[in-house]
Amino acid sequence: MNLSKYLLHILPLVIALPLLAVPVEACGHPASSSDAEAAQAEVPVAAEVTVGAARFDSYLPLLRGKKVALLSNHTGMVGDRHTLDIMVDSGINVTTIFSPEHGFRGTADAGAHVSSSVDEKTGIPIASLYDGKTRMPSPEVMKNIDIIVTDIQDVGLRFYTYYCTMIDLMNAAAVNGKEFMVLDRPNPNGMSVDGPILDMKFQSGVGRLPIPVLHGMTLGELARMAVGEGWLKGGADLPLTVIPVANYTHQTRYRLPVAPSPNLPNMKSVYLYPSTCLFEGTPVSLGRGTDMPFQVYGHPAMKGYDFSFTPHSRPGALNPPQKDKLCYGIDLRTVSDEEAIAQGVNLEYIIDAYRNLGMGDKFFTRFFNLLIGNDTTRRQIEQGMSAEEIKATWQPGLEKFRADRSPYLLYPE
Repeated sequence: MNLSKYLLHILPLVIALPLLAVPVEACGHPASSSDAEAAQAEVPVAAEVTVGAARFDSYLPLLRGKKVALLSNHTGMVGDRHTLDIMVDSGINVTTIFSPEHGFRGTADAGAHVSSSVDEKTGIPIASLYDGKTRMPSPEVMKNIDIIVTDIQDVGLRFYTYYCTMIDLMNAAAVNGKEFMVLDRPNPNGMSVDGPILDMKFQSGVGRLPIPVLHGMTLGELARMAVGEGWLKGGADLPLTVIPVANYTHQTRYRLPVAPSPNLPNMKSVYLYPSTCLFEGTPVSLGRGTDMPFQVYGHPAMKGYDFSFTPHSRPGALNPPQKDKLCYGIDLRTVSDEEAIAQGVNLEYIIDAYRNLGMGDKFFTRFFNLLIGNDTTRRQIEQGMSAEEIKATWQPGLEKFRADRSPYLLYPE
């Protein structure tokens, strides 16, 4: 795509004074698996972050007189107000709400089908994009839309489905000649780039773009890259506006004010998620159905561990792996936040469970390949390669990705 033409689409990238303060901490140095000293660095004081949705003067005038669709959920908050309510109270004509995985209120199980409905407070129809039928809005819905606005808190992982929903809607907007806007929010894992690049043969609902597991980009930056790299359907063009976050860098330690989904209840789970989510493609429990999701792992047949836990059915984890079975394994809550960030995608946990259980090729399911984004990593583990050796094979792809993404970054690295 012509760069000057592309820049016209992403403007205005408005720089405004903060309107709302969200408490954050900042990390003084990049946290990566190869930088242990940086992980121990002293944390300086950062300016307060202002999310894009809080910059009312930057985006509300651009929406007046248009039929607006909003992709959001329970994370689309500005203080104690939802972005939907802010738009409606400001006289914006919101015709449609799009809801992602976990639904508009963020309470549905992972992967659970969520039906379309109506928002009780505003009466605006909610078009679910996770109803098990299609992840593209119908032509009837698109006819009543001029612009689609995204305001949702992502966590910066290739297999976290919120960005996939955004890409689906960008495709729909491009195909139907609509505009697109992203009210940007920080990436809590924005300091890290790690993991293998998705082999597009394994494109799925948990992997939509040729990016690494930890891509280190905000949704606004990712949207810019999707347009600029021609990743949308047919390489289609798309008028894109990003309202950026103020006072944010990729090293800002942003603590989420709202849990992004039922099984990511705290920052420890968010930082360990790049590594522990891979257990979804195995019979090993990662703590769904406990108070420690994504912060432990275990299995009834694992040997040599004193730590144990028992998953039970609960809201957000109605049928967790190894439900009602006593599991033995590892408590990762003892891992510091700095260490969890520094390790990036850590395959040591998967390798430990694989070797301990001795299940051979019954250990991995096809879903593991979809999560990791290839069929190479599984073979490398089965062949006895160490986590460090496997990570070394990712580096050429990561170096190219860093270079390719550079023109699309909105915030200092």
